[in-house]
Amino acid sequence: MTQPFIRLGVNVLASGRHDAAWKTLPDAASLSTDIDHFVAIAKAAERALVDAIFLADGPGGLVSESYVRPWRALDPAILVAALSQHTQHVGLVVTTTSLFGHPHTVARQIASIDHVSRGRAAWNIITSQNPPALGAFGVENGWNQEERYARAQEFVEIVTALWDSVPAEAIEADAERHVYLNPQRLRPVDVQGRHFSARGALSVPQSPQGRPVIFQAGQSADSKAFGARFADALFTGQRVLAGGQAFYAETKRLAAAAGRDPSQLLIMPGLFPILGSTDEEAQRHKRALDDRLDTASLREELARHLALDPEALADLDAPLPHARIDANEPLVPIASRWHRQEMLKEARAHGWNIRELLFSNITGGHRVYTGTPEGFAQNMLSWVDARAADGFNLNIDVQPAGLDLIADHLIPVLQRAGRFRQAYDTHTLRGHLGLVQPHAGPAAWQRAG
Repeated sequence: MTQPFIRLGVNVLASGRHDAAWKTLPDAASLSTDIDHFVAIAKAAERALVDAIFLADGPGGLVSESYVRPWRALDPAILVAALSQHTQHVGLVVTTTSLFGHPHTVARQIASIDHVSRGRAAWNIITSQNPPALGAFGVENGWNQEERYARAQEFVEIVTALWDSVPAEAIEADAERHVYLNPQRLRPVDVQGRHFSARGALSVPQSPQGRPVIFQAGQSADSKAFGARFADALFTGQRVLAGGQAFYAETKRLAAAAGRDPSQLLIMPGLFPILGSTDEEAQRHKRALDDRLDTASLREELARHLALDPEALADLDAPLPHARIDANEPLVPIASRWHRQEMLKEARAHGWNIRELLFSNITGGHRVYTGTPEGFAQNMLSWVDARAADGFNLNIDVQPAGLDLIADHLIPVLQRAGRFRQAYDTHTLRGHLGLVQPHAGPAAWQRAG
């Protein structure tokens, strides 16, 4: 049997995933808004033939990372619209909220990007409600878990219904009959929900790929169930193989239970490669970046995740105090629990001390691989072949230089193994990912509640 191609996305951060990356780059003060820099990253990703570039975002204003590194300043919808004009093939994933604002706005934005990019747009749904988001939108209190996903469900149902509301066949452009748009062929939305309501059809016709691709990020039980119902691909954080296999199996099972073909839901964990021509060179490169970090603030961050006093982590070469960490588990904030669990799984699996956990990408959260392109390719394929992933969302250490290493040294290894494309052979992101066009159904656009 032919082995499947590995699916690869790239997480676009202005300086790169490593928190010290900006300290190695010129003109660091302008990185968050430098369109030429983002264009260079997008072109490097397309040269690497990856499926898509992914722009994460938060729905609020300045967050804590804004004070220590270049932050996500530009509206991702505006940014990818600009990048679409400098690229021809690579997919463009826009992150927007499903809690704030209105579904019509998001539906129109993403559908418009799909048209201007000729079928390369995707929407990454988020349900976060951190204090900056609540403050920015003037919301006094957030929503509990059940309400949050109820809002998100209504939001997504309206967005997808609007995407289907003006099918291609409705545009007749019949000069003889004086008919441009046939109202009888429209599928207008009429939703009266608890949280959102909408009536009428979208002004943007059905997009080149039928519907833009939907990504969703998360790993909680509610998030998995939500993604299994609505998403085409899931971003997740998995740091050990066994955990990745369990997540993969459970999410595919949920997709089948929702009446979907599990092969049409891709699982793409985040992964952070730091590469060198030898393992030793890669380790030196990582140490050089790590040495530029603010160890004191990083230690405070780790202590917060572990519900410890930072002084308990003062001796970086000491073993992790697992007994105290386990005893303090009930004190860990709900928002940190998954991140904490995954970090500790990996730390226990490798017998890490405090220093090794501290420099294991605790702020980004995703698994780090440090080594050669050949070893990295084998590591990724081992996860895909063990059914722990369909591909990965790559976090690049320093942009765009780290992405050039991916294009020049990793991708050829995967190509020689017959596990990655030699060239783009489709025009849409849905085509790149091997996803079929979803069918519209009447339940989505005529629901009252």
